[in-house]
Amino acid sequence: MFLPSSRATRCFAVVLSFALLPSRLFAQAEHLPSGPWADWVEKDFPFFSSVLDARKAGPQFPTDNLTPRGLVLNLGNDCWACFDTDLLRISAIWDGKGVTAEALAPLSYHDAGLKTLDGQTRLPKPDGRVWLANGIYPGWQMGGEASRVDPREPAPTPKEVGRGALPPEMGRFEAVRLTRGGLCLEYAIGTVKIREWISATAEKDGRTVERRFRVEPSKQPLQLVLAQRRNPVALRITGGDGVTVNEEPSLWTVTVPPHPYATEFRVTLSSVEPLAKTNPPGILPDADQPAAPRWPQMLTTRAALSTSKDAYVLDDIPLPTTNPWQRNVRVCDVQFFRDGSAAAVTFDGDVWMVRGLGGESAEVQWRRFASGLHEPMSLAIRDGEIFVFDRNGIWRLRDTNGDGEADVHEMFSNAFAQTAETREFASSMKLAPDGSFVISKGGQQSSTMGKHNGTVLRIAPDGRSISVLGWGFRGPFIGVHPRTGMVTASDQEGNYVPTTPLYIVSGGEYHGFLSQLLPKEQYPAPPADPLTWIPHPVNPSAVTQVWLSGAKMGPLTDSLIHLGYTRPEIFRVLMNTRFKKPQAAVVSLTHAVEFPLLNGAVNPADGQLYVAGFRGWGTTAPRLAGIARLRYTGAPSLFPREVTAMDQGILLRFDAALDAKRATELASYSIERWNYKRTFKYGSPHLKLDGSTGQEWVQPSSVYLSQDGKGVFLGVPGMQPVMQMRVGWSLASREGATFDNNAYFTPYELAKFDPAAEGFGKIAVDLTAKAATAPVAGPVSVEEGKRVYLLYGCMACHSTDGSLIGKVGPSWKGLFGSTRLFSDGTQAVADEAYLRKSIVDPSAKVVRGFEKSESGMPIYGGVLSDSQLDSLILFMKTLGEPAAAAR
Repeated sequence: MFLPSSRATRCFAVVLSFALLPSRLFAQAEHLPSGPWADWVEKDFPFFSSVLDARKAGPQFPTDNLTPRGLVLNLGNDCWACFDTDLLRISAIWDGKGVTAEALAPLSYHDAGLKTLDGQTRLPKPDGRVWLANGIYPGWQMGGEASRVDPREPAPTPKEVGRGALPPEMGRFEAVRLTRGGLCLEYAIGTVKIREWISATAEKDGRTVERRFRVEPSKQPLQLVLAQRRNPVALRITGGDGVTVNEEPSLWTVTVPPHPYATEFRVTLSSVEPLAKTNPPGILPDADQPAAPRWPQMLTTRAALSTSKDAYVLDDIPLPTTNPWQRNVRVCDVQFFRDGSAAAVTFDGDVWMVRGLGGESAEVQWRRFASGLHEPMSLAIRDGEIFVFDRNGIWRLRDTNGDGEADVHEMFSNAFAQTAETREFASSMKLAPDGSFVISKGGQQSSTMGKHNGTVLRIAPDGRSISVLGWGFRGPFIGVHPRTGMVTASDQEGNYVPTTPLYIVSGGEYHGFLSQLLPKEQYPAPPADPLTWIPHPVNPSAVTQVWLSGAKMGPLTDSLIHLGYTRPEIFRVLMNTRFKKPQAAVVSLTHAVEFPLLNGAVNPADGQLYVAGFRGWGTTAPRLAGIARLRYTGAPSLFPREVTAMDQGILLRFDAALDAKRATELASYSIERWNYKRTFKYGSPHLKLDGSTGQEWVQPSSVYLSQDGKGVFLGVPGMQPVMQMRVGWSLASREGATFDNNAYFTPYELAKFDPAAEGFGKIAVDLTAKAATAPVAGPVSVEEGKRVYLLYGCMACHSTDGSLIGKVGPSWKGLFGSTRLFSDGTQAVADEAYLRKSIVDPSAKVVRGFEKSESGMPIYGGVLSDSQLDSLILFMKTLGEPAAAAR
């Protein structure tokens, strides 16, 4: 969208990054009344980005006219045009209301959670009468004749039109420049720079559209393909020495002859005849002038600081949802400048500048900076400049006149392809230490096979070339280490993805997902193994990762953070470097976030982690969107810093010294293990090592405390590699603070345990099987029931708030006393006897709707003591009244 700074032309001003803008731009705060959101399309902004499906515009028009990357231009007077940034063509001009609200952003804008259909069958269409259109061929071409052939390399499905941009030597879209006269489109045909202004006027029975051009010197003739004709439509060319019109029976083209100097001309198209009178040739006097500020108001919100005494707490940063434009603020990402100011991007295509994050004051200042982007979900800041990744490509947003708003949207890179598949999301983008960008793209394909669906790509520092780091993803979200450049990625459970994985991405490896358009389970290469699998109930819909490099977050500093979306949660990823094959364990830091998470970043001003996200799909979060700060208070951290599977058991190391008595009791720990199976089916059941459905309890035989009091070794007979292990603990610190948690990891291999080297002294690990040991009795209380709920992983499958999203078992809210309807058609009241039976033998009676999940629930008979069972049931009784309807 922006022009390179080296371009010498009179309309280009000095580029000022936001980080250097004067403080006067944030001088006045406004507090405005709240109200319902206004329309998604803002009438006073000259464009928005969208797919445009004009394949059914009419019998005289092309039947393949689909624009995956379109700038929909609001020409005024209820007249619209779509400019295809890949093919540099006007794909359609029409009268009417704009575009049908079938894309995800406008569809869900007023009703969060509404989804688009898979594939390309239901896409945004011209909402009105199309009177000019073009097929799938370049809108500008070099040479003496125009061609109707698409010159781009075909996609895997030959009919797919989303093949990406033209080869650079043929043409390249460069920028959208906002001006006082509307906007200017800037692009190049070969080396010839072209600038275009387009506007419309209303006539009695139709519209007249004027396309005004300034074409730099060219040694070759150029062909402008105007449109396929539809009568009645009138055409006039004015200006430009030797510029002529070529009227084939169904196609209008304009020939611009070679010219040693820049030439200007105007094409007037009208949906009625005769043509109305037009202005004389030339460019409007204000066409080169940057647009006046549209959003001069600075808005203020106040951060709500947590009063918790925990080591890590969440501070809430309210969004500027009360604003003069009644604009929804569905923030997806927040990234920081060096001075601690920030930029935030919304799914609806807006960018906001933010000041006050990380400062001593709770007052946060917001100013709107840009709009018109195509469902972006991430941004990055490089050398003080803002880059946004959307379905069009990667834009660089520039404020060339220092008024606090982007007036140039430069197309930094569209070197990768983009189809109109509704699930080919512009998922995430991260800046790499060499100045390149790493992006991830959604991979679900239902209509055609595209070039880059489901890939993780590296974009060169100049934006002109790409390389594939990994492919075969269903829905990847990434992280990049800011110092080493290591790329990580999660994926979404679904067909071919048995549960949530977390990968290191490198070497162009294949990651196991296949489109439904391909033969089942015919993998093109062996799927890469993840760092770890994570149970879907624990981390449904995994999203991005953030490295806390150089942060000021105590024991978490320099560690890897992983974010969860459906059930908003922040995880610590414990990277394990003991093995040749990388491994990791995942531990929850907090699930107290009230909005869905998508992205995060460290603020250099305070060294803390900021997270952002919004509700687009199903989620348990009560709030639509938000920004929060995970802040380190300096209190002792009670989280683990290492989880390692070893030949004789499991090694746990913590940030704090442990209470010796609790740490050396076998009853303080629980262990499970199971496998998954990758198939074309959605997800995977939990499978025991013998292949039967379910999870295996693993009884530790002994436990030892390290000499420094911060490490525990659990002796475990029969350790072996497995796809998934869970170890849970219920411990106390030496100072008496109690804590419960679980770690999930994938032991591909086992380290050799050397007690002395690991800080445990000269001990011999007791590996005598303890399977027959009776569970230890304890107090019967609600608190003990909640502890058991956490210790034994019940929270992974059963919610306590009524939600089912991301869960594979019924919620416990309102469970006690409710009527349960079973898969065999019988029913029963969930009294104490029923609950006890369901815990010790869950497959005896399976609740209708959970046939595939409850049969995989582990049997707790012989695992929990009678007092633990009583406490768990007592805890269930506190979770609300019986449900109104039988489940």
